[in-house]
This record gives sequence, C-alpha cells and structure tokens, in this order.
Amino acid sequence: MNSGSSLDIAAVGLSHSPLIGKNDPAPEVLERVEAAVSGARDFVRDFDPELVVLFAPDHYNGFFYKEMPPFCLATEAHAVGDFGSSSGPLSVDSAAARALAESVLDQDVDLTVSARMTVDHGFAQPLEVLFGGIDRVPVVPVFVNGVATPLGPVSRIRALGTALGRAAAGLGTRVLFLGSGGLSHDPPVPVLDGAPPRVADALIEGHPPTAEQRARGEERVIQAGRDYAAGSAKMIPINPRWDNDLLDLLECGDLAAFDSWTVAWMGEQGGGSAHEVRTWIAAFAGLAAGGAYEMTSRFYEPVPEWIAGFAVATARRR
Repeated sequence: MNSGSSLDIAAVGLSHSPLIGKNDPAPEVLERVEAAVSGARDFVRDFDPELVVLFAPDHYNGFFYKEMPPFCLATEAHAVGDFGSSSGPLSVDSAAARALAESVLDQDVDLTVSARMTVDHGFAQPLEVLFGGIDRVPVVPVFVNGVATPLGPVSRIRALGTALGRAAAGLGTRVLFLGSGGLSHDPPVPVLDGAPPRVADALIEGHPPTAEQRARGEERVIQAGRDYAAGSAKMIPINPRWDNDLLDLLECGDLAAFDSWTVAWMGEQGGGSAHEVRTWIAAFAGLAAGGAYEMTSRFYEPVPEWIAGFAVATARRR
C-alpha cells in the first residue's frame, strides 16, 4: 500500500430515518433539511472519494442475538430493501476491506469480519442520499451495534474508528468516513429482555420476515411516528441539548470526552436508539487519526415526525 496524504481523508455524519417520505414534517422543515443534505452532497462531490468507509447500525435485519458483535466489517454485503430503501448488493471493495481489517487487527482491535453481511436502511439510505444509489461508489461497510444489549464502552468504538483511520491512511486513496444514524431518538425497536417467546426467537435466530410481516412492522413504525408528532406517544423525547453537546464535541475534536459517556446515561438522555451516535464517533475518530480537522458544515433540526434529532455534518483535515 502507498502512503496517503492527510488531506485524502474526510468525514460526513448523516442521520437516517425510515420515516423520510412517509411521515414528513412541515414544508419549511423539509426545505431546511434538504438544503443541509444538498450541501453535504456538494461536499462529497468536491471531495470525490475513491472509497467510502460506512459506519451504520442494524435494526434486526442482519445481526441477531444468536451472534451479536459490537462491530463488524464486511468484505461483501447486500441490502434487504426495508422501508422502501434499495435492495441488492453494495459495491464493496473487497480488497480494501481485507486490507483495512488486517491493519485494524494488527492494532489490537478485535474486529469481526463478515464475508456476506446483510444490511438495511441504515446503510442503504446514506448511500442513496449522497451518491444516488447503493452501488455507485466503492464502499467498506462497518456495522456498529447501537441497539442490542449489552453494549460496550464508547471508548472501544473510538478505538475502532482510530484504527481504521490509521489503516486508511496507508491505502493511498481518497477515503470518506461516513457515519449513519442518530441522534437522539427512541423508536419502537424490540428488545430481548421481557420479549414474548415468538419475538425473542426472532431476535435470536433472525428468521426473515414474510412480506406481510415486514409490511405490518413497518406500518407500526410509521404509526408511531404519527403518534409521536401528535404528542400521544410515550417515547423518550428528542433531546436537542444532548444532540448539540455531541455535535460540539465533534466540532472541537474533543473525541476523548466521549469515553466518559456511559451506556445507561446515553439511553436516558437520547433514547433507546441514541447509541447510533456511535457511528458518528467512529467516523470522526477515523478522520482525527491523522491529525486536526475542521467541521466545514453543521446542521441540526429536531424532527418529531421522523422520531429523530436530525443532523448533517461535514469535516476535512486542516
């Protein structure tokens, strides 16, 4: 591998939501979101990445309690097409994926590798939004668990991102670290503890749902978004203060501060799926591995209709 320049690395953080296009907020909110997303597209187009390292969670479509790693890198991946997202293979750069995995393992980070990863809208949506499809850019998918308990310390996620950043610097190519998820949100995601036997078995074994079962599950999430926006749901509220505290730390580059964030506290502050912010921390740790960076754009908007604190941020090395 050739030695790359520190300026060959950039990062984008982008919230996702399966409710986009299905339960949308007021037009003026959509305009603000689209302007921020359009700016991120321009940033990505100008940077022109040759490889995208995509950190994203799963929502019990590819990873289950039968084996639940804290994170996993794919040398091949396909999307299931949930919530109307694209289905089919991602354009995984298998050679780059193997090289990155070997380097991360050499740095004493216990990385799991999948030769046939199944991913869902958490991976597909950012590729569709920023690149126009799931097969338009070479990608290395990295699953980061943000739902299934027990969850490990955030310091290990930061270590993963740092190791991947060091590894990417040796590829001799322009690499975009992309974090997909968050910020604060508490959607109706099933949990294993206390689940009825049928649900528990599905969460453990990963039985693929029928088309009818998937449709029913997606409709429940859509209805939850409507109820939440109407103020009739009991989910943990979106927390703009917590979300912006996270963005502040990312902007100033104080990533070590995340090491003190406990699993329980993050859930209390941001909701059951707030741990998807681990994808952002990993992406910015990858960028920071080679030196100081600057956040070139930052956008935040609480969107109850999407059950999410929605954020977009871009950053490059100084």
